[in-house]
Amino acid sequence: MVVAITLASSDVYALLGDTDPGALTSFGAGLLRLVAKGAGAVCAGALVFAVFLARSSTGRLDVDGYAALRLAGRAAAVWSVAAAALVPFDAADGSGQPVSLAHLPELIDAMEQPKAWLITLATTTIVAVACRFVLSWRTTLLLAVLALFALLPPVLVGHASIGAWHDVATNSIVWHVVAASVWIGALVALLARLRRGGGDLALRRYHRLTVCCWVVLGASGVVNGVIGAGWGGLTSTGYGRLVLVKLAGLLALGAGCVFVRRRFGTNSASRVVVVELVILGLMMGVSVGLAHLPPPTFFSHPASAIETLIGYELPDPPTVLALLTEWRFDLILGAFGVLAVTLYLLGVRRLRRRGDRWPVGRTIAWIGGWAAVLAATSSGLGKYSPSTFALHMVTHMTLNMLAPVLLVLAGPITLALRALPVAGKENPPGPREWLRSVVHSRVARFFGHPLVAAALFVGSYYALYFSGLFGEAMRYHWAHQLMNVHFLVTGYLFYWLVIGVDQAPRTLPHLAKLGMLFAVMPFHAFFAVVLMNKQTVIAETFYRYLSLPWLPDLLGNQRLGGGIAWATGEIPLVIVLIALLVQWARHDERAARRADRRADQGHDDELAAYNAMLAQLAAGTRDARHPTGGP
Repeated sequence: MVVAITLASSDVYALLGDTDPGALTSFGAGLLRLVAKGAGAVCAGALVFAVFLARSSTGRLDVDGYAALRLAGRAAAVWSVAAAALVPFDAADGSGQPVSLAHLPELIDAMEQPKAWLITLATTTIVAVACRFVLSWRTTLLLAVLALFALLPPVLVGHASIGAWHDVATNSIVWHVVAASVWIGALVALLARLRRGGGDLALRRYHRLTVCCWVVLGASGVVNGVIGAGWGGLTSTGYGRLVLVKLAGLLALGAGCVFVRRRFGTNSASRVVVVELVILGLMMGVSVGLAHLPPPTFFSHPASAIETLIGYELPDPPTVLALLTEWRFDLILGAFGVLAVTLYLLGVRRLRRRGDRWPVGRTIAWIGGWAAVLAATSSGLGKYSPSTFALHMVTHMTLNMLAPVLLVLAGPITLALRALPVAGKENPPGPREWLRSVVHSRVARFFGHPLVAAALFVGSYYALYFSGLFGEAMRYHWAHQLMNVHFLVTGYLFYWLVIGVDQAPRTLPHLAKLGMLFAVMPFHAFFAVVLMNKQTVIAETFYRYLSLPWLPDLLGNQRLGGGIAWATGEIPLVIVLIALLVQWARHDERAARRADRRADQGHDDELAAYNAMLAQLAAGTRDARHPTGGP
């Protein structure tokens, strides 16, 4: 499939204004991408299989988990070799030059794709080495996260990151690549498991996983196809027809799996898995071939300067009406928020059905927290925030100071532990046991240390805005998204320790929590004051490139952002202080009631301790009067 698409698209270099680098570069880059993508999918999916689909406990991997881990290790080694080879091949293919190591340093410095493959190479090397020594479930989960991360750098700087609507395309491609890789890799690991015999549990869990992957692949495939080819280009261009081939294969795969599973059950599981693997392999070939073709919208709708930078036009200033009505849905945080609210409400419903109560205020806090995230990233505020520093600071404060306060007061971990069923001693662990293991892991305890959480919460302000990092991050949509996720996660971690309903990895007394809160308040206020008095524009190059006619005074807008940081930051901290004092008072009231109940039952701890002290003193007096060996 890759070779056929490459042969049929020999003029792609001329379309882009490059020279033809030759067959070795064209076919070599395409086939190496296929090897890297296939090995990456097997590695990531096999690790997901070992963690979630095998019968492994939350302490050690079992035989099936260990076999999947070794499969992932071998795939990671192949992935590393392919990534290393793609550094010169992708640099040559992207620049229209034959493969050569002579100018490789210059090409790496000038192009993003070779840098992405270097990041993938470093990460996959770590995974390949670690897979030979790991036996624990938690470490395997960490390796799965690293493998999923290693999938993303090459695609985040590929076609999806260029031109109009690249913000939506980049968000969509993240879901697409992760879902496809997990499906393919878990499928390969499952096939190996079925050949050894048994595997009913893995098969049941795999079926649930494939439903999720199928939905994500279909939705993200449509989004990326329409952005790349346009509605008309889906039928009139080769690129669009290949997108339709992928979608047709996905629909046929879903319908065929449903039919076979209902008709034959698990009796023909191995044959169905092989057919799935063949279809998914062909779809992967189409996907790799599409990476070789420039999307038709590059030529039919050339992007303006501002579309190249942020993905869309902003011809008018941000009025109140525009901030409220001009929505642009964030497919990362927005979709995750919708999913989180849905799962939370399902958990509340399960508790109520069995007669348990759950405070309404916590449900309102959870919905309100994700509504704040949605408003900050998907409303007109999220749309305009990349263009002005002041509105960016509103988004920053919402994600870092407001939304986390509401989310930690909702107690999602407590709800999940109460709503999810217990696996039982004889059964393999399930979601409830996985969650408990992650919360009590060493990684959680490290990031849950008060000094670490406070340093990440406050130090991020200074490291991001006063080091030049903010200006670099604003140039790339993926970096902007990573920045938003960082704001939300660090804010959640800090407030979890201070006022969280869920039990934190490290339990702190209320006085220590109060000390943490008072410790960070001056640093936040000082940051805002520095912003208001700074004489140079942060990320000036980026904002000059935008050249928005309705924003002539960048320094004045930055000072406004400093004022917003001070006002919107101090108010949530006061709310947190009040919530902490209320929790402290309620804790003391509960302790007093417990003491009263014990006293009513004849068990007064303080009186017992006082009597024990008197008895000790009396015994010491008698020993002094009658020493051993005396008369």
